[in-house]
Amino acid sequence: MGNFLIVLQLVSSILLIIVILMQQKGSGLSGMFGGSNDIYRTKRGAEKFLFRSTIVLATIFLGAGVLALVF
Repeated sequence: MGNFLIVLQLVSSILLIIVILMQQKGSGLSGMFGGSNDIYRTKRGAEKFLFRSTIVLATIFLGAGVLALVF
């Protein structure tokens, strides 16, 4: 059980890094210098999928870490 949790945590961490890097960049430093886009928009399509995937993978990663401590 312990080895499975470690592998699950490793795989979920790699996938989490990939999903986070695939997401669009925000305003970054341009917001500091007056170049911010204050436009409200909803997430659609791939952006919505990546956002939800980030939440699911982070939950799996955290859960596997907690379970690895217990077992």
